[in-house]
Amino acid sequence: MKPIDYKTQLLLAIFVSSLLLGNLLGSKLIEIFGIVTSVGLFGYPLTFLITDIVEEVRGKEVTKIFVQAGFLSLCIAVVFVFLSTGIPPSSLYPHNEAYNNVFSNSLRIILASMVAFVISQYHDLWAFNFWKQKTNGKHLWLRNNLSTIVSQLLDSTIFLFIAFYHVTPELGVTSIFYMVLPLWALKVFFALLDTPFVYLGVRWLVSENISEATNHDDSREAGPVKG
Repeated sequence: MKPIDYKTQLLLAIFVSSLLLGNLLGSKLIEIFGIVTSVGLFGYPLTFLITDIVEEVRGKEVTKIFVQAGFLSLCIAVVFVFLSTGIPPSSLYPHNEAYNNVFSNSLRIILASMVAFVISQYHDLWAFNFWKQKTNGKHLWLRNNLSTIVSQLLDSTIFLFIAFYHVTPELGVTSIFYMVLPLWALKVFFALLDTPFVYLGVRWLVSENISEATNHDDSREAGPVKG
C-alpha cells in the first residue's frame, strides 16, 4: 500500500477528532427545528463527509484505515474515561462529582456508540463503492447522498435501540422508532447540505495526487544524477 499523503493524513486527524469530540461532548442535548438531539450531531456528519471524499480519491482500502483508526480511538478513549473517572480525586480538587457527571456515560451508551459507528461506517464504505460502480464513476452527488442517508439511518437506529431499548417499560420498539425518525430526518438534512463540500474536498484532495504524479514524471525525465 502506498504511504498516506499529507492531505489524507490531515483528513484522518479531522475524522478522528470529530468522532472523539462527538462522543465526549455528546451528553449535552440541544433542540434543532424542535428536534431534541445531541451536540455530537455536529461531529458525526463530518465523519461521513470525510470518508466519502477519501474513498472517491484514494479508494476503499485507505478509507478502511480511517474506520479502523476511528474505532481504535474510541476504544482508547473508553479506557481513559474509565480510568480518569474511577481514580479518587485529590483533596485539592472539589469538582470530582461534576467531572464524573460529564464524562461518565454508561457502558451501554458507549457500547451503542461504538457498534453503531462500525456498522454504519462500513456500510457507507460499501454503499459508496457500490454506487460508484453502478454509475461508472459519474454522479458523485448521488452516491454521496445515497450511501450517507442509509448509513445515517443505520447509525441512528442501532445506537438508539442498543442505548435505550427497554431502559424503561415505555421504551419499546414503537417508541424507539419515534425517536429514530426525526433524528434521522435531521441527519439527512445535514447530509444534503454537505454535498457541495464533497465536491470541494475531492477537488482539493485530487490536487495532491496530481502534484505527486507531476513530481514523479519530472524526476523520471531528469534521470539519474551522475557523479
